Amino acid sequence: MSTPVLYGPIGRAVRKIAPFAETDPLGIYVAVLSMWSAAIGGTVKVSSRGSARPVLLWSALVAGTGRGKGTALRAALHVLDKSLGRFLATHTTSGITSGASLVHHLWEQQEATAETEHGRDVRALVVEEEWTEVLKRVKRDPSFTTKLRAAWDGAVLRNTTKDDAEEVRDPAMVLHSHITPSDWSKYVGESEAAGGSYNRILPFLLGSVPMLDDDRVSLPKVDGSELSDAYGWATARPRVITLSEEARPLWRVVRRYARILGEALPEAQAVFIERTAEQTLRVAACLAAAECSETISEDMLWAALTLVRRSVQDAVRISKGADAPKVKRQPLSLADKVRARIELHGGRATSSQVLPYVGASAAEVKALPGIVVTVEREGRTGRPKTVFTVRNASPSVPEPVSHSREPMPAEPDPEPQRATVVQMDAYRPAAKQAPAKQPEPLEDVNPFLALL
Repeated sequence: MSTPVLYGPIGRAVRKIAPFAETDPLGIYVAVLSMWSAAIGGTVKVSSRGSARPVLLWSALVAGTGRGKGTALRAALHVLDKSLGRFLATHTTSGITSGASLVHHLWEQQEATAETEHGRDVRALVVEEEWTEVLKRVKRDPSFTTKLRAAWDGAVLRNTTKDDAEEVRDPAMVLHSHITPSDWSKYVGESEAAGGSYNRILPFLLGSVPMLDDDRVSLPKVDGSELSDAYGWATARPRVITLSEEARPLWRVVRRYARILGEALPEAQAVFIERTAEQTLRVAACLAAAECSETISEDMLWAALTLVRRSVQDAVRISKGADAPKVKRQPLSLADKVRARIELHGGRATSSQVLPYVGASAAEVKALPGIVVTVEREGRTGRPKTVFTVRNASPSVPEPVSHSREPMPAEPDPEPQRATVVQMDAYRPAAKQAPAKQPEPLEDVNPFLALL
C-alpha cells in the first residue's frame, strides 16, 4: 500500500509527534489537513478551470474500535491548536443530523458575526467521532445529502421551511468523521455515493500500531510559528491559489489518471472516486497556503496526489468489504530512541532521563555516533551527572519522505510487500515541454493500463 508524502510544515509537525502517538501517522496528517482547510476556507480558494473553488477537505478515518481514530484527532489538535488562535474552540461543532440544522447553524454564525470587525464568518468544523449514529438519523431526512453536496461545493444554502428564510452564501464547512469499515459499507452505500453525497469525502483506512513502551510520555511541543504565520497570511484577505507552470504537466496526468480510473473500475467502486482530480487540487492548495504561497508547485501537487491516491486505494478496499492490513510500526533504532528522548527534554537529557527508556547501558549510548556525552557537577561538592546532547542539533526523527515519483496503482496490494510497478516518470512530459495541441485519445495510448 502506498505511503503518502507528509509535506511542508504540517508534514514536519506530524513526523515530530508520530513516534509518541499510538496511531497511524496518516490519521494525524489527514485530520490536521481537514482542520487547516476549515480554518482558511473562508478566504482561500483554488482556481479550477477558470473558476474559484473552495479548498475544503472532508475526510473520514475508517478503522475498527480502538485502532487510533480518536488518538489521531487529539494529536491533530495538539499540532494546530495554538497556531489557529481560537478558531478550533469557537468554530468546532458536532451532531448535525438534518439539512435544516446544518443551514441553521451556519446562518446563526453568520448573523452573530455580521457586525464584527472582520465581517461575516461562515466557517465551521464538524467533527463526528461517532458518525454511524449521525448516519442512522439522517436517513430520515432527504434534504440532508442535498445540503451536504451544496456545502462541499461552496454553493448557496437555504432553509425555505421557516417563516423567515435563512440563506448562507459561500459556506466554508468541513466534515471530519470516524467510522468502522463495516458501518461505512452499511450506511455509506453505493446509491448515496452515486448521487454525489458521500464521494466528496476522502476515506482513509488506518493501519494498526503496537503499544508504545512508555505511556507516561506526552506529545512533544510543536513549534507552530510557521503555521501561525501562514494562518495570518491566509486569512488577511481573500486569496485565489493557482497552479504554477511547472505543475501543469503533472496536473494533466492527474486528470487523465482520474478519468481512466473512473472508466476502468466497476461502477460500485468508481462512484467513490469521481472527484479525484479536484480533491488533489484542493489538497495541493492547502499545502501551498501552509507555505504562504499563491501558486502550487510540482512538489506540492505530487504530495497531494500521493495522499488522494491512497484514499482511492482505501475506497476500493472498503467497497470490497476489506479491512485495513495490519501494518506494524517499524521499531526505532537505539540511536533514534536516544535522540527522541533528548529532544523531548529540550535538547539535553541526563542519564536517568534516557537510559531507563531506551533499554541500553551508558556505554552503549556513549558509543552512538552523533551523541555528545558530558559530565556535569553542581557546585564543587555536587554529585556528577552524565548529560547527553545531539551533535549539530540533528533531528530526532528522520524524515521518511522522499520526493521521488512513486507508482500510481488504482487498488492496494493485499500483501504488505512492494508490488511490481511502472514508474510514472516514463509517461510524464518534461517540465519545459509545451503541451501538445491535440490530446491523445485515451483508448489509443493508455500508459495507465499497467497500473490498474
